[in-house]
Amino acid sequence: MLKVIDTAVPVACWSCSVAHNESTLFCPYCSKIQPPPGGDYFSVFGLEKRLNLDLAALEHEFHRLSRKVHPDHFARALDNERQWSLADTALLNDAYRTLKDPLHRTEYLLKIEGAEIGEEFSGKDRKDPSRVPADLLEEVFELNMQLEEMRMARKMGETDPELQAGLEQAKRKFVVLLEDVDQDLRKQWQVWDDGDAATRKKADKTMVALLDRRRYLSNLVRDVTETLGA
Repeated sequence: MLKVIDTAVPVACWSCSVAHNESTLFCPYCSKIQPPPGGDYFSVFGLEKRLNLDLAALEHEFHRLSRKVHPDHFARALDNERQWSLADTALLNDAYRTLKDPLHRTEYLLKIEGAEIGEEFSGKDRKDPSRVPADLLEEVFELNMQLEEMRMARKMGETDPELQAGLEQAKRKFVVLLEDVDQDLRKQWQVWDDGDAATRKKADKTMVALLDRRRYLSNLVRDVTETLGA
């Protein structure tokens, strides 16, 4: 079951004027649709912020709310209600897409917690030595050389089975490293969910570093895959 919270600031319903939780899509008193609520994606579903979610329950709640706010139900409603049904539907879709995906959910929670995360902070240049994880520095240097050799060989219409085998082996290793990162992230989810403020702050930093590493490894796998498939 989804764990529901009710901590948002009460606001008055536009129809009945009774105060209600601002994360509510429908007034609990008169059942009228409400404008898109403030707060975060978790509050859209009445959830506390957590990284381990009951995905089956989340999906069930998403479909239940989606049916209620569907524009077809408001074809003859007031203009503001029709507009809100469209806006609430878009909000539900965005929130569900984000929360159902483990990585998107992790990145989203970290962002609303104030973490600086993403390529704009970690750097986009895979060849920048300052961005290479220390334990991969030598391997990445060798990989870059192999990639350039393979691209040049392909450009000249040549094949190099030994070089291809080396790149395929490197790809397999980086895929395993990605799986290791995912396991470490899942461990941090539990730390964050069960921790106090200080513990969560520490877990935030650990997860940001893990996501930066994962992004870097994903780019390596992508580059090798594209080069081998060229």
